[in-house]
Amino acid sequence: MKEIIKTTSAPAPIGPYSQAVKAGNFLFVSGQVAINPESGELNIGNIEEETHQVMRNLKAVLLEAGLTFDHVVKSTIFLSDMGTFAQVNEVYGQYFTADFPARETVQVSVLPKNVNVEISVIAVIG
Repeated sequence: MKEIIKTTSAPAPIGPYSQAVKAGNFLFVSGQVAINPESGELNIGNIEEETHQVMRNLKAVLLEAGLTFDHVVKSTIFLSDMGTFAQVNEVYGQYFTADFPARETVQVSVLPKNVNVEISVIAVIG
């Protein structure tokens, strides 16, 4: 059994996917980009603010499922330029307190809406 998680506090999907899917004791959160859910506009003024918007969107989906970043066990960061890794990593780290999740960071040639960063997470429930 699976349960679809959706919230208006994060951007609506821009394709045939869900914001998150709860399956068993796991929550699989789709990759989030820096779309401001209130305006529907991209928030890509600089890489730090773009990353904060991505993390706020992830937080909103996690909260809708009754979870926090403390429940995240795995994350994937997609960057359009590995040269921004240090700035993205600095912002990303502000959302976790300890016992950091497993993670990989990869550079890709292009991301949806030509953003610079996309992050997805997997969280454990309970």
